Amino acid sequence: MSVPPRPRTPDVRSPALQRAARALDLDFPRGSRQPAVGRFIAASVVAVVGSVLACAALAAAAISAMPDLAGYEHFQFMEYTKLTVIGVVLACLAWPAMAWVSSRAWKPFLWLALAVTVVGLAPDAWILLKGQPAAGVGVLVLMHFALALITYPALVLIAPQPRPRDRASGRAVRP
Repeated sequence: MSVPPRPRTPDVRSPALQRAARALDLDFPRGSRQPAVGRFIAASVVAVVGSVLACAALAAAAISAMPDLAGYEHFQFMEYTKLTVIGVVLACLAWPAMAWVSSRAWKPFLWLALAVTVVGLAPDAWILLKGQPAAGVGVLVLMHFALALITYPALVLIAPQPRPRDRASGRAVRP
Protein backbone atom coordinates (compact mmCIF):
# COMPACT_ATOMS: atom_id res chain seq x y z
CA MET A 1 0.00 0.00 0.00
CA SER A 2 1.53 3.27 -1.00
CA VAL A 3 1.09 6.18 1.35
CA PRO A 4 0.60 9.59 -0.23
CA PRO A 5 3.50 11.94 0.35
CA ARG A 6 2.91 14.36 3.16
CA PRO A 7 2.71 18.00 2.02
CA ARG A 8 5.95 19.79 2.68
CA THR A 9 6.52 22.74 4.92
CA PRO A 10 6.96 25.83 2.74
CA ASP A 11 10.51 26.83 1.99
CA VAL A 12 11.26 29.75 4.27
CA ARG A 13 14.72 31.09 4.90
CA SER A 14 14.51 31.54 8.65
CA PRO A 15 15.43 28.40 10.59
CA ALA A 16 13.28 29.63 13.48
CA LEU A 17 10.23 29.85 11.20
CA GLN A 18 11.01 26.41 9.80
CA ARG A 19 11.18 24.94 13.32
CA ALA A 20 7.93 26.67 14.30
CA ALA A 21 6.18 25.40 11.16
CA ARG A 22 7.36 21.84 11.86
CA ALA A 23 6.42 22.06 15.55
CA LEU A 24 2.90 23.18 14.68
CA ASP A 25 2.57 20.76 11.75
CA LEU A 26 2.08 23.62 9.31
CA ASP A 27 2.50 21.74 6.05
CA PHE A 28 -0.06 23.67 3.96
CA PRO A 29 -2.23 20.98 2.35
CA ARG A 30 -4.25 23.88 0.87
CA GLY A 31 -7.72 22.56 1.43
CA SER A 32 -7.17 18.89 0.64
CA ARG A 33 -7.95 17.91 4.26
CA GLN A 34 -11.04 20.05 5.00
CA PRO A 35 -13.72 18.68 7.35
CA ALA A 36 -17.01 17.70 5.73
CA VAL A 37 -19.39 20.67 5.46
CA GLY A 38 -22.35 18.92 7.11
CA ARG A 39 -20.24 17.72 10.03
CA PHE A 40 -18.68 21.19 10.36
CA ILE A 41 -22.13 22.80 10.58
CA ALA A 42 -23.27 20.21 13.14
CA ALA A 43 -20.10 20.72 15.20
CA SER A 44 -20.56 24.49 15.09
CA VAL A 45 -24.16 24.21 16.30
CA VAL A 46 -23.07 21.89 19.12
CA ALA A 47 -20.27 24.31 20.07
CA VAL A 48 -22.52 27.40 20.10
CA VAL A 49 -25.49 25.81 21.87
CA GLY A 50 -23.29 23.90 24.32
CA SER A 51 -21.31 27.02 25.16
CA VAL A 52 -24.40 29.17 25.73
CA LEU A 53 -25.91 26.46 27.95
CA ALA A 54 -22.66 26.12 29.92
CA CYS A 55 -22.51 29.89 30.49
CA ALA A 56 -26.16 29.92 31.56
CA ALA A 57 -25.53 27.06 33.99
CA LEU A 58 -22.45 28.75 35.44
CA ALA A 59 -24.25 32.09 35.87
CA ALA A 60 -27.26 30.38 37.49
CA ALA A 61 -25.03 28.35 39.81
CA ALA A 62 -23.09 31.46 40.80
CA ILE A 63 -26.26 33.40 41.59
CA SER A 64 -27.66 30.43 43.51
CA ALA A 65 -24.46 30.03 45.56
CA MET A 66 -23.87 33.78 46.00
CA PRO A 67 -27.21 35.64 46.01
CA ASP A 68 -25.39 38.99 46.17
CA LEU A 69 -24.48 38.38 42.49
CA ALA A 70 -28.16 38.48 41.47
CA GLY A 71 -28.50 41.33 39.01
CA TYR A 72 -24.78 41.30 38.16
CA GLU A 73 -24.68 42.81 34.67
CA HIS A 74 -22.31 40.24 33.19
CA PHE A 75 -24.65 37.41 34.23
CA GLN A 76 -27.55 38.77 32.19
CA PHE A 77 -28.45 36.20 29.53
CA MET A 78 -28.17 38.55 26.55
CA GLU A 79 -24.91 40.04 27.86
CA TYR A 80 -22.94 36.80 27.92
CA THR A 81 -24.84 35.14 25.07
CA LYS A 82 -23.93 37.87 22.60
CA LEU A 83 -20.23 37.61 23.40
CA THR A 84 -20.31 33.82 23.62
CA VAL A 85 -21.91 33.39 20.20
CA ILE A 86 -19.49 35.82 18.55
CA GLY A 87 -16.44 34.16 20.13
CA VAL A 88 -17.53 30.60 19.42
CA VAL A 89 -18.51 31.37 15.81
CA LEU A 90 -15.05 32.90 15.27
CA ALA A 91 -13.46 29.80 16.81
CA CYS A 92 -15.57 27.62 14.52
CA LEU A 93 -14.37 29.55 11.48
CA ALA A 94 -10.78 29.06 12.65
CA TRP A 95 -11.12 25.27 12.43
CA PRO A 96 -11.30 25.03 8.61
CA ALA A 97 -8.66 27.77 8.42
CA MET A 98 -6.32 25.56 10.45
CA ALA A 99 -7.23 22.61 8.22
CA TRP A 100 -6.13 24.73 5.27
CA VAL A 101 -2.62 25.20 6.69
CA SER A 102 -2.10 21.85 8.41
CA SER A 103 -2.88 18.25 7.58
CA ARG A 104 -2.92 17.66 11.35
CA ALA A 105 -4.91 20.77 12.24
CA TRP A 106 -5.86 19.60 15.71
CA LYS A 107 -2.39 20.58 16.91
CA PRO A 108 -2.17 24.23 15.77
CA PHE A 109 -5.87 24.61 16.56
CA LEU A 110 -5.20 23.46 20.14
CA TRP A 111 -2.42 26.04 20.50
CA LEU A 112 -4.65 28.71 18.99
CA ALA A 113 -7.50 27.78 21.35
CA LEU A 114 -5.18 27.98 24.36
CA ALA A 115 -3.74 31.33 23.27
CA VAL A 116 -7.16 32.85 22.55
CA THR A 117 -8.49 31.59 25.89
CA VAL A 118 -5.59 33.16 27.79
CA VAL A 119 -5.83 36.44 25.86
CA GLY A 120 -9.59 36.39 26.40
CA LEU A 121 -8.97 36.63 30.14
CA ALA A 122 -7.57 40.16 29.74
CA PRO A 123 -11.00 41.85 29.84
CA ASP A 124 -11.79 39.86 32.99
CA ALA A 125 -8.58 41.08 34.60
CA TRP A 126 -9.44 44.62 33.51
CA ILE A 127 -12.92 44.61 35.05
CA LEU A 128 -11.52 43.03 38.22
CA LEU A 129 -9.01 45.88 38.49
CA LYS A 130 -11.86 48.34 37.91
CA GLY A 131 -13.65 47.03 41.00
CA GLN A 132 -15.99 44.30 39.75
CA PRO A 133 -16.72 41.58 42.35
CA ALA A 134 -13.99 38.94 42.42
CA ALA A 135 -16.51 36.10 42.67
CA GLY A 136 -18.34 37.33 39.59
CA VAL A 137 -15.13 37.75 37.62
CA GLY A 138 -14.05 34.27 38.73
CA VAL A 139 -17.20 32.83 37.19
CA LEU A 140 -16.52 34.79 33.99
CA VAL A 141 -13.08 33.14 33.89
CA LEU A 142 -14.75 29.74 34.30
CA MET A 143 -17.04 30.64 31.39
CA HIS A 144 -14.00 31.24 29.17
CA PHE A 145 -12.57 27.85 30.03
CA ALA A 146 -15.97 26.20 29.52
CA LEU A 147 -16.15 27.67 26.01
CA ALA A 148 -12.74 26.23 25.14
CA LEU A 149 -13.55 22.85 26.69
CA ILE A 150 -16.75 22.61 24.67
CA THR A 151 -15.76 24.23 21.37
CA TYR A 152 -12.41 22.55 20.72
CA PRO A 153 -13.57 18.94 21.12
CA ALA A 154 -16.86 19.63 19.33
CA LEU A 155 -15.03 20.79 16.23
CA VAL A 156 -12.13 18.35 16.30
CA LEU A 157 -14.22 15.27 17.12
CA ILE A 158 -17.51 15.96 15.33
CA ALA A 159 -15.93 17.53 12.22
CA PRO A 160 -12.51 15.86 11.97
CA GLN A 161 -10.17 16.23 9.07
CA PRO A 162 -10.50 13.32 6.65
CA ARG A 163 -7.61 10.89 6.59
CA PRO A 164 -5.32 11.00 3.59
CA ARG A 165 -6.13 8.46 0.88
CA ASP A 166 -3.90 5.83 -0.65
CA ARG A 167 -3.46 6.77 -4.29
CA ALA A 168 -3.71 3.22 -5.62
CA SER A 169 -6.65 1.87 -3.59
CA GLY A 170 -8.42 5.06 -2.52
CA ARG A 171 -8.59 3.78 1.06
CA ALA A 172 -7.98 6.02 4.05
CA VAL A 173 -4.54 5.59 5.59
CA ARG A 174 -3.07 6.70 8.87
CA PRO A 175 -1.08 9.94 8.51
